[in-house]
Amino acid sequence: MSATFYLSTASFHQRLLFKFINFWPPFLGAGIRLKRVSRDFTEAEVELKLRFWNRNYVGVHFGGSLYAMTDPVYMLLAMEQFRSRGWLQDYVIWDKAASIRFKMPGRTNVRAQFKLTDAQVNEFKRLTDEQGRYEAKLPVQITNPEGELIAEVEKTLYFARKDRLKARG
Repeated sequence: MSATFYLSTASFHQRLLFKFINFWPPFLGAGIRLKRVSRDFTEAEVELKLRFWNRNYVGVHFGGSLYAMTDPVYMLLAMEQFRSRGWLQDYVIWDKAASIRFKMPGRTNVRAQFKLTDAQVNEFKRLTDEQGRYEAKLPVQITNPEGELIAEVEKTLYFARKDRLKARG
């Protein structure tokens, strides 16, 4: 599958961000590619090809590369959805934590798909507004071409209202 970016109606900033993430050193060095981003930033797909430089001692995907392929994607999707609604200037969104659970060795190319719905984004904003800050836990599955589960990742996104952060000092 070739890289497909649905960014014809996106801002220059959005096009730049998603086109050049593939040249970001952690992605480039590991061989990770952002393959697809939906026009509304609700979905993305990342691929990691098995190469000699991202194999571990026993010849399967290095766990750090599997983790790295999931690292910034949910945060970027959330930020772009907040930006498109005019909310981003009032909020901080960070990747806060992650855990990975390996299910089977990655002996072939692998991919991870990300989905962040409108309802989820609205709920993140609502809970952040109520609490001042909020942590969302989001699952990611890394699969091989046959659809077998290679690893499960749980990402934690941190949302905070900027005005409440300033008030706390």
